[in-house]
Amino acid sequence: MAENGNSTIPELWDTTVEATSYGQSELYQTHLFEQYKLLVDTADKTSARRNLANTFFLTLHTFLIGAAGFIYQNGPNIVSPWLNIFPLIAVMALCYVWYRLLLSYRQLNTAKFRVIGEYERKLPTSPFWLAEWKTLGEGKDPKKYRPLTDVEQIVPIIFAGLYVLAFVAAFF
Repeated sequence: MAENGNSTIPELWDTTVEATSYGQSELYQTHLFEQYKLLVDTADKTSARRNLANTFFLTLHTFLIGAAGFIYQNGPNIVSPWLNIFPLIAVMALCYVWYRLLLSYRQLNTAKFRVIGEYERKLPTSPFWLAEWKTLGEGKDPKKYRPLTDVEQIVPIIFAGLYVLAFVAAFF
């Protein structure tokens, strides 16, 4: 069990609260474990929200591609192809927002998992941080494990590239 001074996140622990000063050591451990479970649950909910955001943006882009196909089924019939730059800017902005949202979720979960790892230093076992995450090479070795966020962040970039290619192919 790690003491407060050994934490890699010193701001995490209130140094005035220790198991011995908490009153009952069992109650301290119970509260510590309840907070740990809450952290794991919030990390899971953050991942679920990220998946929901992905579903929303995939659905939106699928709709937009279908709508563009319907509108331009007989070829572009606008006086100036440059007027189509506005829808292109709009879908590029959506791709950027999607990418930034995924990056934000990644940063948030990275912090949550680091805090979970710190909590596990005070628990009898470390199933996530030491057993699972370290075994997977902490996501740094793609032969062992490639984090989903590495892969999913490419999707908005692919959509943005396809939009630009479609614009160039249709109007030039």
